[in-house]
Amino acid sequence: MSVRSGLGAVRRRVLGSLYRRTAPLGDRGPIVSFSFDDFPRTAYSAGGAILEKFGVRGTYYAAWGLRNTSNELGDQFRSEDIESLLEKGHELASHTFSHISCRSVSGAAFRGDVEKGRQAIAEAAGADSANFAYPFGDVTLQAKRTLRRGLTSARSIFPGFNGPEIDLNLLRAINLYGGLDGLKRTGELIRENFEQKSWLIFYTHDVRENPSPYGCTPALFEGAVSCAVGSGCRILTVREVLTEIGVGREGQTIKMGAY
Repeated sequence: MSVRSGLGAVRRRVLGSLYRRTAPLGDRGPIVSFSFDDFPRTAYSAGGAILEKFGVRGTYYAAWGLRNTSNELGDQFRSEDIESLLEKGHELASHTFSHISCRSVSGAAFRGDVEKGRQAIAEAAGADSANFAYPFGDVTLQAKRTLRRGLTSARSIFPGFNGPEIDLNLLRAINLYGGLDGLKRTGELIRENFEQKSWLIFYTHDVRENPSPYGCTPALFEGAVSCAVGSGCRILTVREVLTEIGVGREGQTIKMGAY
């Protein structure tokens, strides 16, 4: 193991152990969630269509400042994509406004951008978005501590399964990148999640034939969804899982239906 990877492992352990907001998964597993970061258009046009084909839905973490732009992930979402996504029952979640790393700005600036992004989504969608994902997967203790106030959850890219106790400040997730050669690994993860009766969150970005390094092909995505559906795991959005658990903002447990 290199020094850098060793330090990274230590850092992840520290971040995972401090400023936790925990909630029990209970006997609700096994569950699989499919999520998309940044919200490239293909995440919905291709990825969303695949989810809908199997009768399930996904969670889209949108950075509102990326709307109507293009980058290495392809064209980013448009306003009409938001309307269609919500009409079809997918979850719209937040990802800051400017898609900034918490490592690149002060804690106050990061918190302000998180709130700005959340407000922009609420105004456009007519619904609040209290589930969040850290841009670039960057997490600091300061960000983890400050975001526990006012958000239901913050999803990371720290690999692993969620449960039997989940950390609402650092939901674990596993990437779904590349082509069909990654389907074997994906299937193994889904089977392990089933055996552990835990909650597995996948994340990706663009879904297209020639994906970016942070996306996947439609074939891999469809294979993953098919495998998850066929495994016996329930396929739920992040919001649906947390609603079942009865978790509200700041991690408090609330009565079902009051979310």
